[in-house]
Amino acid sequence: MVNSKPGYRADIEGLRALAVILVILYHFEVPGITGGFIGVDVFFVISGFVITQLLERAFAKGTFRFADFYARRIRRLVPVFLLVSTVTFLMISPFYIGDAYYIFAKSWLSSLIGISNLYYFTELTQYFAPETRSLSLLHTWSLAVEEQFYLIWPLTLYLAYRFGKGRSGHWPFRITLLLTFALSVYLASRWPAAAYYLLPARLFEFMLGTGVALFANRLPRLSRTAAESLSLAGLAMIIATALLLTKHDHFPGYNALWPTLGTALVIYAGLHQPGTVAGRLLSLPVMVFLGGISYSLYLWHWPPVALMHYQLVELTAWNRIALLAGVVVVSWLSYRYVENRYRHRPWSLKKSFMVFVLGPLIAIWAIQSTIRIADDLSFRIPEERRELYTIIANNNPADLYKRCFKGDPVEFNTGNACLFGAPAKDGKPNSMLIGDSHGIAQIGFVEQLIEGKGYSLLMVTRASTPFLPTPIAEKVQARDPTQVARNHALTEYLEQHPPMTVFLGAWWNSYLRNEAYQQHFLRTLNWLIDQGHTVVILEDVPELPSSSYAECLLKNMDDCTIDATEVEQNLINFYRFKEAARAQHPEILWTNPRKVLCDEQRCQTVLNGIPLYRDESHLNNVGAVEIGKEYLKRFDNPLPGIHETEPQTQH
Repeated sequence: MVNSKPGYRADIEGLRALAVILVILYHFEVPGITGGFIGVDVFFVISGFVITQLLERAFAKGTFRFADFYARRIRRLVPVFLLVSTVTFLMISPFYIGDAYYIFAKSWLSSLIGISNLYYFTELTQYFAPETRSLSLLHTWSLAVEEQFYLIWPLTLYLAYRFGKGRSGHWPFRITLLLTFALSVYLASRWPAAAYYLLPARLFEFMLGTGVALFANRLPRLSRTAAESLSLAGLAMIIATALLLTKHDHFPGYNALWPTLGTALVIYAGLHQPGTVAGRLLSLPVMVFLGGISYSLYLWHWPPVALMHYQLVELTAWNRIALLAGVVVVSWLSYRYVENRYRHRPWSLKKSFMVFVLGPLIAIWAIQSTIRIADDLSFRIPEERRELYTIIANNNPADLYKRCFKGDPVEFNTGNACLFGAPAKDGKPNSMLIGDSHGIAQIGFVEQLIEGKGYSLLMVTRASTPFLPTPIAEKVQARDPTQVARNHALTEYLEQHPPMTVFLGAWWNSYLRNEAYQQHFLRTLNWLIDQGHTVVILEDVPELPSSSYAECLLKNMDDCTIDATEVEQNLINFYRFKEAARAQHPEILWTNPRKVLCDEQRCQTVLNGIPLYRDESHLNNVGAVEIGKEYLKRFDNPLPGIHETEPQTQH
């Protein structure tokens, strides 16, 4: 049945279908679709065009009311979102634990009020950012961007119509389009996370669509040949970008221009010649059907994939097919019985807001608060696995020894709370463990090595703060005054105390991706040795492909090992640093916990039935202790004794 709505175009429904197909194939990790995420950008152009046409018709008839516009937007977008997000909440509740469950609740709330892009931007740029592939509502960031566009564009266009000066309006538009594109290129280069998640870098994409709606009829009418050429070129630009672009490429910026300009060309050509080859392909019944349910498809497709990632279930060809079939069915059902049930109801803005926003907002806030304050795991985690959960979730060394990790960067704690091993003579330790969160994560391992060896060890660590002497820190860490202040205080402490044994821990793999850090760390070693200190470098444990592997035992996985070859490949930069350091200072001692965990083929994430990690790169404290015990069983202790000791300080 042909849709007879004013302005309806079957080829635009087909463009919607193409956009959502690309996104789904990308998220389902179908080989070859490396840039399928550009489907979102195709949606943005379509939205700019469709909304502008809708507004223009209302302005021309004199029927536009802001309250009606936003009431329709609420009824169009929110009911299906509430259905999908509620089902997702019920679906993940037996599986998601700890921060993952609470993060879902926070993202649920931010998605409902249209700021999930802001939430994910702030959440995913933190040091302890969650694993993105397991975030069930991550895909709503694009809906938030679209909703934010809806907030600013109707008023902007209304003012332009009310106070603009006729045909001269295309000049301000062109200038704004060029400026917003330049802004996107700049942000994608300087602040890629902000460019990806926030509206400013995507604004030019909407404007390409609005520009076609506003000014296409002022250009010469396209001939059949010109329309065929432009529409095919546009379609080819979309598909080629989806096949050639990767997640590692500069984006959005100039790479977003190709699919969005291609979309604008297809829409523009269809305004003049609706029967082009590209237009007929996009107007095929299957494309029109998928385009009609594209919003539901977009909402439904990601949550089951995120749960599979969380549960470490592999995406095979068969479960991709099953997922796709299931998503199409539930999308059609929700389109028919939810989208169409509410979108055309003549409810006021007040009623729409109260029913679909305010009421659910209160309910979701109550769920979030309950999870945060009093989440009872007993109904979600079987009793036999709660001890495993406790090991993973409640044994973060940064929390157990927070006095040695958090607090004042200058007046760091030198009291008994941060002293390990033998009692300090006259309150003065003879060794230190300094570094970042990877340093403190290994304290359980270090405790096993220093036991009975005469080490009175003071631990001073801070998140994202590897030790660098003051002259280096002032240059390298200048953007973060707390890092400089901490390292200045440590520099003074190490200068003023007699020679000590200094254990250095850091997220070596992260820092050494920057080639300059090779020299920064080598100069740091030179400085420590010049001060007369003995240096022990704590090598890192294998990094996991995902934080979900930390909870492998909770997920009843048969195999909790990871590929040793990939672990070794990730250590290439560290091995270059180690080789250079050994050449300059062969006296440096190195401790390597990977010796316990890895053979030539696989690396363990579980040892003697104990989960070792708390996320993809940090040990939990029980795991660190177990690695230390196993190390001493299998290998000689690399640490020399310092002197006879008295009974150990207990921690």
